[in-house]
Amino acid sequence: MIALYQIDSFATEIFRGNPAAVCPTDEWLSDDLMQSLAAENNLSETAFVVPDKTGKADFGLRWFTPAAEVDLCGHATLATAWVLFNELNWAKDVVSFTTRSGVLYVSQGEDGLLTMDFPKCTLKPAPHPDELTHALGGPALDFCVASNDMRLAVLGSPEAVRNLKPNLRAIAQMGSFGFIVTAKGEGDVDFVSRFFAPQVGIVEDPVTGSAHTVLAPYWARRLKKDSFKAQQISARGGEVLCELDGDRVKLSGRAVLYMKGEISL
Repeated sequence: MIALYQIDSFATEIFRGNPAAVCPTDEWLSDDLMQSLAAENNLSETAFVVPDKTGKADFGLRWFTPAAEVDLCGHATLATAWVLFNELNWAKDVVSFTTRSGVLYVSQGEDGLLTMDFPKCTLKPAPHPDELTHALGGPALDFCVASNDMRLAVLGSPEAVRNLKPNLRAIAQMGSFGFIVTAKGEGDVDFVSRFFAPQVGIVEDPVTGSAHTVLAPYWARRLKKDSFKAQQISARGGEVLCELDGDRVKLSGRAVLYMKGEISL
C-alpha cells in the first residue's frame, strides 16, 4: 500500500487552486512506477517524497506530470509540505528537500501560510517567433525566454489573458517547457497570468508556482518593486504572494486537503 493525499494548493477551499497528489514512501519507487502512478492520478503533478539519506536535507522530492518528470514544481512542493506539517507530524517550522533544482525550503507561518524558497530565473528578450502569433491569435507586447526554458508573453490587460484561447499546437511547436501569458494587474493585484505546457501533458495548469520564479523578476523590472500579489486566472484560479530575495524567489500560499487514501499495488 502507498499512501496518497490530494491537496488543493494556492487555495483556501477545495475545488480551487491547483490539485496535486502526494505519495510519501520510505524508499524511492522505480522511475517507471512513479511515472505510471502519475499518469493514473492524471493531475498536473504527482509528488513523491522520501526521507533524505544524503545529509543535505530532510527529505528527497521528485515531481511527475502524467507524461514526464520535471525539474521544479511549486504547487506540488506546497502540497507536500502541507502533508508533512499537517498529516505526518513534522514538528519543525521549516522543512527542506533535495530536488533536481537543488535544496528547497518551505516554512510554515502561524496562520498556516506556507512560504517556499526557490531559485530565481533570469530572462532574456527574444525575437517574436511566427508560432507566437499563432499561439496567441495576435501580437504580444513583449516576449522573453527564461533560464528554465519557459517562454513568457505579455498582453495588454487582464481581460486579454482571461479570454485567451491559445493555439496549443503552436505552443508545442515553440519547443519550450511551458508557456506563460501575463499582464499587469488591477487594484491590489500586481499581475495576472496563465500557464500552458502541452509538451509535458498539461493543457493548462491551474496555478503554477514555478512560473512565478519567472514572473516575479519580470514584473520587478517593470513595476520597480520586489513583492507582489499575483493571481493565476485559470478556471480554478489561485493567489500567489511573491517576494524577490537576492537570487531567490519566495512564493507563499495556502493549501487544503481534498482526499487521502491508499494505492493498492
